[in-house]
Amino acid sequence: MKKRLTPKTIEALPPATGKRYEVHDLLLPGLHVRVSSNGRKVFYVSKRFNGRMKRIKIGAWPILSLHDARDEARRILRDIELGQFDETTSDEKQVVPTFGEVVPQFIELYARPRTKDWKGTERILEKFSRLNTRPIDQVKRADIVRVLDVIVASGAPFRANRALAAVKKLMNWCVDRGMIEMSPVTGLRPPTKEIARDRVLSDDELIACWHAGESEGYPFAQFLWLLILTGQRRGEVSGMRWSELDIEKRLWTLPAKRAKNATSHIVPLASLAISILNSVPRLEGSDLVFTTNGVTPISGFGRFKQRLDEAVGLDAEDWRFHDLRRTMATNMAMMRVQPHIIEAVLNHKTGIVSGVAATYNRHAYLDEKREALGQWAENLIQLPGFHSQGSGAKSMIGTKMSGKLDFVPQRTS
Repeated sequence: MKKRLTPKTIEALPPATGKRYEVHDLLLPGLHVRVSSNGRKVFYVSKRFNGRMKRIKIGAWPILSLHDARDEARRILRDIELGQFDETTSDEKQVVPTFGEVVPQFIELYARPRTKDWKGTERILEKFSRLNTRPIDQVKRADIVRVLDVIVASGAPFRANRALAAVKKLMNWCVDRGMIEMSPVTGLRPPTKEIARDRVLSDDELIACWHAGESEGYPFAQFLWLLILTGQRRGEVSGMRWSELDIEKRLWTLPAKRAKNATSHIVPLASLAISILNSVPRLEGSDLVFTTNGVTPISGFGRFKQRLDEAVGLDAEDWRFHDLRRTMATNMAMMRVQPHIIEAVLNHKTGIVSGVAATYNRHAYLDEKREALGQWAENLIQLPGFHSQGSGAKSMIGTKMSGKLDFVPQRTS
């Protein structure tokens, strides 16, 4: 088969259904791409040498671009014509990238466009830095296992599971790109068996956390309170923008680019949540709600949690910020909120309206979510001990009106 090769042409070449096939370049005679049944695409150049046809391997696409392949093919053809071709060093020689060279390519070409936490993947793969000088096709299963064993021995067995997941994606990507024939970690089981967390904070623990937050002041106090009241993810709350909020309509619209499941999410805000937001100082020129410099969202959650643990007396290993979501969901279930409404509040995929309905109904279950979150806030306020400590909560709570709790917004500069 002959075609004028272009990057799009090569990208579109399907895997061989049986025996591998070749596509010859019309622009540079002798250059061709060989496509195998696993989709691997390799550049070769063919030329008669010393009375016989010689096929010389140039390299695998897309690690080697079409432009580079043509340049290398021209060099080889020129050397043959001039009698300068060294068969002993050029015969089907291919430079194999090292593990350390492949990781940045994987992050840039695969992880970054597809994964919101691509920086986390990059950090995880740094655990395998001892393999950076090893050619990627020489990385063995035992090499990966040794790294995982070190992570487990350091007291982080679940991180070892995350590391294995990341390196599996990397190796599968290398197979797809034709760098290696087979992943060395295919079928390798996670080092540690994980058990789904079921930690739910008790009423006393929840109230203790709330009051412990009062001593923090801005920004961590308000951040913690909204984490408890909205049930959204830590990164979503900490990265909240003023432009996402409609205080008058009491809505927070979380854009798809910031949501973990890449789905836009509307969170109705209870009156207490609005009052908390009204107590937040707004930094001039910054759209961030929780920030100390106006440029980046707050960080240092590990140190913040340590302070909470000390103030409340909780076991640091026994709970996480994510457990606040489960605590809210559990309490909503006890308040007889329908499961699909709870899922919608949490922005779980199972609670999202899909298909055409999702396009035309971005406000799915809005009233039901508003009622559920309002009930959760009212339930929290009525817990014994909520009013007993500090002044932060008291200053934001008004009086009962029409049989329901309402809250008077108060804004501080």
